[in-house]
Amino acid sequence: NSKMSFFGFGQTAEIEIVLNDSDRKKVDVKKEDGTKEKLPLYYDGETVSGQVRVNLKNPGKKLEHMGIKVEFVGQIELFYDRGNHHEFANLVKELAAPGDLMKSTVYDFEFQNVEKQHETYTGINVRLRYFVRVTITRRLSDVVKEQDIAVHTLASFPEMNNSIKMEVGIEDCLHIEFEYNKSKYHLKDVIVGKIFFLLVRIKIKHMELAILKRESTGSGQNMYHENENVTKYEIMDGAPVRGESIPIRLFLAGFELTPTMRDVQKKFSVRYFLNLVLIDEEDRRYFKQQEITLWRKGGAAMSRKDKEREAIKKL
Repeated sequence: NSKMSFFGFGQTAEIEIVLNDSDRKKVDVKKEDGTKEKLPLYYDGETVSGQVRVNLKNPGKKLEHMGIKVEFVGQIELFYDRGNHHEFANLVKELAAPGDLMKSTVYDFEFQNVEKQHETYTGINVRLRYFVRVTITRRLSDVVKEQDIAVHTLASFPEMNNSIKMEVGIEDCLHIEFEYNKSKYHLKDVIVGKIFFLLVRIKIKHMELAILKRESTGSGQNMYHENENVTKYEIMDGAPVRGESIPIRLFLAGFELTPTMRDVQKKFSVRYFLNLVLIDEEDRRYFKQQEITLWRKGGAAMSRKDKEREAIKKL
């Protein structure tokens, strides 16, 4: 909680933000230190409302202020550029004009049908967050309190979803063809595929399929890439023979994945790749990478905006 006091005299205030979210689903959101907190889940177009409670600590003493405001903020924080937050959304409401507070006071606030076009995300170098911020402006130092929310972006089924077919080969010693059933997968999907060995003249010891997550931040010369292996699973142990085909089934639901994010506010991207790795008896690695697109399915979690539209249609 935000508290303030000047040298032990005068009035001190504490701000509490209570969102109208008792009926909302709570989801785990990773904090910067890697721990998780449960936050109320909102979708694009939903109203964010609640109460701001300003509690005065010393009865009978007034709190002088130069205005109290509440903001709804969407911002991107690059961890290597600490002082420089990029606010892509900011809505402001005044709760009180400059004056004196004589007693603890409760204010209602509402940001109606707020646009929330991006998904909340905490990565290695970047964080995208939405929060409600209350500021009591004072002459010496402001009292500020923030309350985060989680936001998920929903997508509908992609119109085009071609299968992926690729060949990988080393001339005269290895020729493999592999096929995945789709190029776009929702977060609870199953990747189904097949690998065909057309020519095998090197001793392959084993073969694995990995999902690689690549977070890119910054731009141009100052572009940083962080690669993270989300999962790795062994497809085959031992040498394949020519004409053999190996099936692949990889369930995505068990992994911590986000939708693919491309060039969010020109600040960062999060992309996913299927990485097929072959290791020969001399521990040489041969690999082929293929980008896949991940998306979050609407379905049961249909956003309230859509539910409202459906309700209006029925009237």
